[in-house]
Amino acid sequence: MRLSRGVPFVAAMLLAGAFSGPSPVAATAAAEVDEQHCARQERVRVPGAAYQQGACLADLTTAGLAGTPYTDMADQAGLTARGTRTPAGVPGVQIDGYFPDSSHSNTTHGWRHDAQFVIRLPDRWNGGLVVTGAPGTRRQYATDTAISDQVLALGYAYAATDKGNNGADFYRDGKRPGDAVAEWNTRTTQLTRAARTAVAQRYGHPPRRTYMTGISNGGYLTRWQLENHPELYDGGVDWEGALWTANGPNLLTSLPTAVARMLGSARDEDLYAVGFARGSEFLWPYHEHAYWGVTQKIYRAEFDPAFDPGCPGKSTGTTPEQILAPCASDASYAYASRPTSVHRAVARVALTGRIGRPLITLHGDLDALLPKTADSDVYARMVDASGRGPLHRYFTIAGGTHVDGLYDTYPDRLRPILPCYRSAFDALASWVERGTRPPADRTVGRPASGDVLNSCSLSAPVARAAG
Repeated sequence: MRLSRGVPFVAAMLLAGAFSGPSPVAATAAAEVDEQHCARQERVRVPGAAYQQGACLADLTTAGLAGTPYTDMADQAGLTARGTRTPAGVPGVQIDGYFPDSSHSNTTHGWRHDAQFVIRLPDRWNGGLVVTGAPGTRRQYATDTAISDQVLALGYAYAATDKGNNGADFYRDGKRPGDAVAEWNTRTTQLTRAARTAVAQRYGHPPRRTYMTGISNGGYLTRWQLENHPELYDGGVDWEGALWTANGPNLLTSLPTAVARMLGSARDEDLYAVGFARGSEFLWPYHEHAYWGVTQKIYRAEFDPAFDPGCPGKSTGTTPEQILAPCASDASYAYASRPTSVHRAVARVALTGRIGRPLITLHGDLDALLPKTADSDVYARMVDASGRGPLHRYFTIAGGTHVDGLYDTYPDRLRPILPCYRSAFDALASWVERGTRPPADRTVGRPASGDVLNSCSLSAPVARAAG
């Protein structure tokens, strides 16, 4: 679409029905963003995209986008703590679209099409690009508050993918066990390459620095990308990335014990034995309700679809209640004794520790979904064993758990990881761009006072981890 010089791009896209639903900021954006700025985005074509829509906006952060079609606050629920300060007032171009894909689990914008992405290109660009993939089974806007707002304010371009499939039945995508997770890696690589080209079109040259980062499954993607495509990136920050190894540990070696506790057939000591931290017990009831049963089932269905637990709904379930409800065979699932084909499926997406670029890992010592002793502690040893230890820094966040939103319920026991993540991202940039090495691996203590929501020093004195 070629626009007349008098028609702001965002207004034209809304009139054309680019997104479903009203846009409360459309008029403001159209009025406040200058005409020349809006015109320049026409040159941006995302390579390989089956569809894209662009908008010139007065503010690319959630402060300006909340309540509009350009973000999804509901998909961010629970990831950040209330009261967290976030930047605002970053004008620029946003491009939403999707790559060709045969699956349809992502209904954002009414498209019913997977492999959706968002690319944000701020007016005041610092020459860098930050790429991420959605955590959990969320979609492309999930980390807008946690990651996008801050990096945009620093001047970075930003790109995020829905990973090519999402939702609690993501495992239905693909033909072979492990296909759905393997697609996550492919889609992240695809978006990185496309976003680098889009950046070059927008600003006249490719990014000088490209960083990969993410939370949980996005942290897994960060590890995998730096292991397998270091040529695309200059470094990364891994926030509690999920660990997949063919012979364990992985989610399928720790969660059955958690499910067994839900059913009364495991003791607290059994959970400690598979990695859950002493001192995290107060978080277990929430995880029983929200995470443990469903997480085990969906990943078992992804990598081991032949397993028949003999519960209502069989291995995958037909209703949310069936998917969430554990049964005795879930508790007795033994990954180590499953057929070689299951281990091969995990091996297709497994991590090796052979990172090719600087990586900073953060993990909370009270993580009750991905306990760090069965996850990031193991990954740090894998990096060391591969001879890549000098490229890695690992910070345990005392009082940190899997989602920062739980801080709102337990402010006397937890601390948010987000401010430490922001410090880690700054440390990565200094490491890559100025050669300033981050502090040595350590546990970052939970402060007794100060603004715990918005500050975190990675150089603070080493503290003993809880448990």
